[in-house]
Amino acid sequence: MKKVINCYKENNPVINKKLREVSVEEGLEVATELFQILNERKDGVGLTANQVGYDVRVAVVNIREPLILINPVITEQWDEINYYEGCLSYPNERVKTKRYKNIIIQTAQEESGWYFSGVETGNEGKGTWESAKKHDQELRLLESVCVQHEIDHMNGMTIMDREYKPEPIVSEKVGRNESCPCGSGKKYKKCCINK
Repeated sequence: MKKVINCYKENNPVINKKLREVSVEEGLEVATELFQILNERKDGVGLTANQVGYDVRVAVVNIREPLILINPVITEQWDEINYYEGCLSYPNERVKTKRYKNIIIQTAQEESGWYFSGVETGNEGKGTWESAKKHDQELRLLESVCVQHEIDHMNGMTIMDREYKPEPIVSEKVGRNESCPCGSGKKYKKCCINK
């Protein structure tokens, strides 16, 4: 059985390559092996074929339930968020990225799209699920981010390519006798924000 290639120590010739599409049958065979690798490792929630050296558009995700992604494509995404991600190909590395809470994907093995959402659920309902609601929301968000992460791998992108480094906000300092930026028209030293 193959193993996850540590990109810090070993060369992985397909980690930055856009992977080739496969048949559903071939995809299911590769997915079975990917699940075996994940289960043996016990330290990941998703794995894409190129992380173990295969040039095929197949990934598995196992957060709320086992999912197989064969030739997936994101068709819609909205509600951008910041997220800290790790990757089995870059052990002990955490990177701040920009992702989406909501995505819809299309896969080769399903006719309809799959919707992943990390948004809060409504408060009107009452039931036994309420105690797990916050935990479920976190799992749904993790699942949405993980699916995006694995699809990035299939397109030759890693978390290093997605790293979000916000630019520092630089504002000019207002002098004592200049007009206040609050729009009051008063001099800065006499404005309401300095009282």
